[in-house]
Amino acid sequence: MDVPAVPAPNVEARRPPRPRRTAFLPYSPPWIGPEEIDEVVATLRSDWITTGPRTHAFEAAFGAYVGAPGGTSLMLSSCTAGLHVALEALGVGPGDEVIVPSLTFVATANAVEHAGATPVLVDVSPDTLCLDPEATEAAIGPRTKALMPVHYAGHPADLDALDALAERHGLHLVEDAAHAVPTEHRGTRIGSRPNLAAFSFYATKNLTTAEGGALTGPPELVERARTLSLHGMSKDAWKRFDKAGSWAYDVVAPGFKYNMTDLQAAIGLQQLLKLDRFHARRREVARRYDEAFAGVEALETPTERDDVRSAWHLYVLRLRSERLRIDRDAFIDALKDRNVGTSVHYRPVHMMSYYADRYGLSPHDIPVAHDAFRRMLSIPLHPRLSDHDVDDVIDAVLSLVEEHVV
Repeated sequence: MDVPAVPAPNVEARRPPRPRRTAFLPYSPPWIGPEEIDEVVATLRSDWITTGPRTHAFEAAFGAYVGAPGGTSLMLSSCTAGLHVALEALGVGPGDEVIVPSLTFVATANAVEHAGATPVLVDVSPDTLCLDPEATEAAIGPRTKALMPVHYAGHPADLDALDALAERHGLHLVEDAAHAVPTEHRGTRIGSRPNLAAFSFYATKNLTTAEGGALTGPPELVERARTLSLHGMSKDAWKRFDKAGSWAYDVVAPGFKYNMTDLQAAIGLQQLLKLDRFHARRREVARRYDEAFAGVEALETPTERDDVRSAWHLYVLRLRSERLRIDRDAFIDALKDRNVGTSVHYRPVHMMSYYADRYGLSPHDIPVAHDAFRRMLSIPLHPRLSDHDVDDVIDAVLSLVEEHVV
């Protein structure tokens, strides 16, 4: 008797495979429209292209959007600059330790090194891949000065638990919010809390200024960071050269060169007006992915905990390698062959040669981060994706699972 064919396990029945894409789908391109272009051109035709009126307008608009303490923010050249001046403003330096998650872009740990302090790399929670409170508490020692959680992929870290730890041990909490516009935690946006929080406006971010970043937090600390961000000068060029200004200034600290330009702010002002629309599309794409991959046991999809709202900066799949005859790197290559771009976020910091050698770390020392890294890939998630693009990504992922499922 003929035995009927058995479908591949753990993969839902679906329509016949779509034709493969003929054009490459970039992983995360920016969406720059005529409004941004016109604003930049207007800036170029104005009398001011470096830090000036558009930067200050962007600071006020962004501060209002996130609900920043004092209603404003500090615009900077990068999120890394924001993390650095935040630590400097808090007096974190040589002899101090700052706890950071290993699963992050290396800038988080680099900022601690820039400040002359020591980054203590710890593990992440298995569901959100954000800084794990239990691992954090175990790492707190007599030299610990600050905690630096990362709102990984746009999902907020467990701020209730981390705030409690910081208060109990008398520590500062500095939020790496590079992925977190417009993340919400218990109904309030990241950037509204009485902690210093640094944001990124890099080209792939939910809001871009090409390069750039912002800092929010208690006004007195933000103003200290503002001074440090421009050579330690008591006033910026706009305040010196405007008609109402004066050339005279003082240098009160050996600061840095971290200011944002009006050309960058021109882009940011227009991007901010579109951010809610961008975010709505990101959520819709993430929902489509969740629905398509639900019940596929070879895939682990991202988590969004109760009482939070992710910015959905990234959609990070984790392959369940025991259910597949293909590893992560080969899976990425196969998606590229199907004209679907991907990325990996991130190779953990403790696996980077500088940090591994300097602090004597091996990959298995931080096991959750290491396991997540070897199984993860980020698939396209951005507002320029059409429904057809999303269907192509879903089909490419599921067809690969079908071909290689155990």
